[in-house]
Amino acid sequence: MPASLAYNSSGSDTNPDPFLLTPILNLPPSFGSAYVGETFSCTLCANHDVPPPPDTPLSATTVASPGGAAPQTPAAQKRKYTRDVRIEAEMKTPGSGGTVQKLVLGPVGTDSGEGGDGDGNGDGETMGTDLEPGQTLQRIVNFDLKEEGNHVLAVTVSYYEATETSGRTRTFRKLYQFICKGSLIVRTKVSPLLDLGPRLHTHPDASKKRRGRRRRRRRWAMEAQLENCSEDVMQLERVALDLEPGLCYADCNWEVSGSAKPVLHPGEVEQCCFVVEEDGEGKPGEDKDGRIVFGVLGIGWRSEMGNKGYLSTGKLGTRVAR
Repeated sequence: MPASLAYNSSGSDTNPDPFLLTPILNLPPSFGSAYVGETFSCTLCANHDVPPPPDTPLSATTVASPGGAAPQTPAAQKRKYTRDVRIEAEMKTPGSGGTVQKLVLGPVGTDSGEGGDGDGNGDGETMGTDLEPGQTLQRIVNFDLKEEGNHVLAVTVSYYEATETSGRTRTFRKLYQFICKGSLIVRTKVSPLLDLGPRLHTHPDASKKRRGRRRRRRRWAMEAQLENCSEDVMQLERVALDLEPGLCYADCNWEVSGSAKPVLHPGEVEQCCFVVEEDGEGKPGEDKDGRIVFGVLGIGWRSEMGNKGYLSTGKLGTRVAR
């Protein structure tokens, strides 16, 4: 039974196994909130809610058709068919101006009480689906949220309404608006450390010329402060650096110590630290103003509903003393 279809229960007791806290299912108070770094997901359902035509008894009155055609029952004359049902979706973001982004939907197929007839081959974006009374067409929206502000999801449903003798195309459109909020505030600080000696080459073919150019390797301590600015509890899954060529780093956080993954309640802060150093194989690039670019910091987490989130900072670095 698809979740979008109404389910009529004949039993009087609809909760035979009561929930632990209350017989009514409780959702988190912030259920439905959207945050930057997470994926907005929802199911779009187009239901054919027209009840199926009643069975016509054998003794039903028939209506003679002109021209001597076979007689028809009144129910047969009024029967309508829903063909070529399509669902399309577009998203408008704060930074898109007046343009909208067309979304790729999935899965493909029709679900009904007796099982759907979808083939699941990805043709649902261009091919319509015929729906019998009581069936539903479902599509899933997945959209990565990258901006704070007002988002508008526009959903268009089109279908062909046919009878035995004629038909017409119908279309309706609905708009769903939601606010995307910030999830994490990231603050970083870079401090220089004492230089290390040159890294020894273990390859036997290392030339004397290469050895003569060895120099001391510079090091820096990079601290990152992660503040949960959302309304949900989150568990940090991974905090890692994606460095530029010529650099490497040592992780000084919970994965190294074997500690549990940090859990951040709204407003709480987690301190992270990395030791960044030159790998000795090449010199890291510098800007025109003498700034060494380290790379980006990536943060992954899960919300209390299990949703995954991921954020990456801009290019991080530090100025080199001359």
